[in-house]
Formats: sequence, C-alpha cells, structure tokens
Amino acid sequence: MPNITEFDTIAAISTPVGEGAISIVRLSGSEAITIANQVTSGVDLTQVASHTINYGHVMDPKSQQVLDEVMISVMRAPKTFTREDVVEINTHGGIMATNLVLQTLIGQGARLAEPGEFTKRAFLNGRIDLTQAESVMDLIRAKTDKAMHQAVQQLDGSLQHLIKHLRQEIMDVLGQVEVNIDYPEYDTDEITTQMLLEKAQAVSQQIEQLLQTAQAGQIMNSGLKTAIIGKPNVGKSSLLNVLAQKQRAIVTDIAGTTRDVIEQTANVAGIPLQLIDTAGIHETTDQIEQLGVDRSLQSLQTADLILLVVDSSRPLDATDQRLFQLTQEQKRLVIVNKQDLAPAWDSAALPLTEDDLTPVIISATQKSGIDQIAAQIKQLFFQGIETSQTTAVVTNARQVGLLQQAQQSLADVMSGIQAQMPIDLVQIDMTNCWNTLGEITGETAPDELITQLFSQFCLGK
Repeated sequence: MPNITEFDTIAAISTPVGEGAISIVRLSGSEAITIANQVTSGVDLTQVASHTINYGHVMDPKSQQVLDEVMISVMRAPKTFTREDVVEINTHGGIMATNLVLQTLIGQGARLAEPGEFTKRAFLNGRIDLTQAESVMDLIRAKTDKAMHQAVQQLDGSLQHLIKHLRQEIMDVLGQVEVNIDYPEYDTDEITTQMLLEKAQAVSQQIEQLLQTAQAGQIMNSGLKTAIIGKPNVGKSSLLNVLAQKQRAIVTDIAGTTRDVIEQTANVAGIPLQLIDTAGIHETTDQIEQLGVDRSLQSLQTADLILLVVDSSRPLDATDQRLFQLTQEQKRLVIVNKQDLAPAWDSAALPLTEDDLTPVIISATQKSGIDQIAAQIKQLFFQGIETSQTTAVVTNARQVGLLQQAQQSLADVMSGIQAQMPIDLVQIDMTNCWNTLGEITGETAPDELITQLFSQFCLGK
C-alpha cells in the first residue's frame, strides 16, 4: 500500500450543491491542516486537539475579506476515514459561500478531488477493502431500510472477513503442498492429493452458499424491475398507486386510460421495486393505443418480475390467455384483482404452470391482500439469503463474476485430481482461485479496476 505522504492534498464539497442549513467542504492530505489554517481567522488549527470542532471565519488571504462564518473539524491521521489528516469546514449552505471557500482552499495549494478519491485513499491506505468501498456507495444509494442494513453489514466487513478466511484456508493447504513437494520423504502423493481435494470441495461449497445470496443482494442495491401487465381496466394503475403509496397513475372506469408506460420506484416491505405500469395489452386499431401496447410488450421482455393482473369480476378471455402464454417463461406473480366484486370464475380456470406460485387475491381499491405480494416476491427472489449459512451478501456483478471464476478454478482442481494430473499442475488452479478471491477484496486487484470502480463514486466522497 502506498504511504500517505505520497499523496497531495485534495478538497471537495461533500454535501449536495444547493441551498440548505450547512454545506461541508472536506480536505484530506498531509497539508490539509496547514492549508485550512492559512484561510482561517479566530483559531490556530495547527494547535487545536484532534477530533475537535472549532469556531472561526474563512478569509480571503489576499484581501482579508471574510467569506463565511464557519465551524471547522480537525482530525489528525491515522484515526480518520482516509488515514490522512482531514479537515471539514462547515459553511452556511448557500451555493456562493460554499464555492468561495472551496476556491480559496484550492488557491492555497489544495487540488480538487476526483470522484470517489476520498474513499479511494481510504482503500489505498488500508482503511477499508474493495467490498467495503462498494458498500459506501450502496449505503448512499439505498432506497429501503433493508438495503441500508445490508450496506451497513458490508461496511462492517462481513464479506471481507469471509473472503479472507477462504483465502487463508487455501493458503494453508498450498503451503502444506509446497512442503510435501519439497520433502516427499515425509509424505505420499495420495495424502497431498486428498488434502487438496477436500479443501477444494469445502471452499467450493462455501462459495456456492455465497452465490446464493447474489440475486437478493443485487436486487436490494438496484431494485427489481417489475412490469404490471394485463388487459385494459383490470386494475393495473390502481395496483401501482397502492404499491407506490401515492396517486402516481390516473385511475378511471374507462378502459384504456393508461396509454403509455408509467414508471415509479416503490418500497414494498423493504424491497425496492422499479414499478412499470403498462398500457392494457389488447387488439386495437387506434394508432396511439397501439404504440402504448407495443411499449408494454417491450417492458414485459426486459422486466425481472411480471405482475400479471386479471379481473375476477369478468370472464377470462383470449387476451388473458395470450398474456399467460407470453409470460410463462418469466418470473411472475398472478394477481387476481377485484375480489370485492362478485366473481365470474374460480381459481381453477387460471392457466397456471408448475412454476407459478399460488395466485394472490387482492382488491386494489380496498388495499386488501397487498401484503401477500411482498411475501411471494421474497419467496421468488430471496431464498438465497434465507437459506444461506453466512451473513455476508454478494451485492454486485463484479463480485459475482469473480466468485464464479474462483469456483471454476476449484472445479479445475477437482477434475485435475480425478484425471490424476501431476500435483504441481493442480496446484496452479488452486493458486488461481486464491488470486481471484483476492480481487474481490482488492488485495490482488489491478490498478485499472480500482480506478474504474472509484470513478463511479460521487464527487466529495
């Protein structure tokens, strides 16, 4: 890891730009305290105790004009987020005052930070690993309490600890294999081979358990793209409004009110859903209506989950049958709406497949049965977390891809042993697994990956 003295001092606004009670301008680097002190009056920041907040004014060093009345936090290395000296200047929340303070600091020798550079320095200085760095952004972007709780667990190092444990197990067996290769008189090939095989099987099983959490982890981060489909006037817009807990779509008794796709993010029992209310799918000669139907069909193809809504008060027809056929290969929940009206058929009439869960009976207007939708979503997508024996969760495609690569290396170890390949060749695949797992935490990650990952962060974080 680079030494912190190799870095220059960076500065950035760490709060959203705009009007508010306060804004925070953050500095990090070996000259952070000195630079901040050069533009401060009323307190000598070089003499104050670490981890204190101090009252003063930010001045223009040339004109000695007061720019703002501020509170300044001073935190000395290494007990800071970046493990460098950090200064946070709490200004009034106006756009002009905040920018003037930042420009003054840059004029005294600080450099404008790149996106994610504060978190990148925390990683490079050994404060956090890559999984924890990714969890910082997950925490910022969390849309539900469950997503936030998941990010906090990652920030505490749950995934990091598991990956390091697996790498240590692999390293232990690799070390033993090296000893046995160098001193064959103390061992036999059978014992060494058996040791590698058992370790490969054990680590592969733990990786498989971790991969079972991937789908749920990624859903919590990015949300579940959910298309609400059905023929006209079955209650799709009413369902959207109930799930979103606000009147997002216009609802009338007139069929075809919704003529275009409406999107809305909703928190359904802690699960973030990207709801898509589609125009009713049906045959039409109206050109505008047909455009809405075409967009509905496109949304159906790209959705992670289909909420197929049928009306229990009207007989099932050819359009209902067509929608069941169109969605039979996708993950779907069948929603039987309008239970408050007299039924026109019973559940036996639904053309369900073996993969379908029990239809959810609801009344969108009376908001009854809605809880069962969340329960079935959990059953469809969150079995991995519920059945996993670890609290660690895989949260993004990068982690999934590397775990799959590591598992493939372990499969190569086991197939190599079955093919009676020389032990030193089998050892190469085990070492590849060790290196791949290291990329997850950043211990063996290439510089290009690290730069790309942190460039996705917001400025000032």
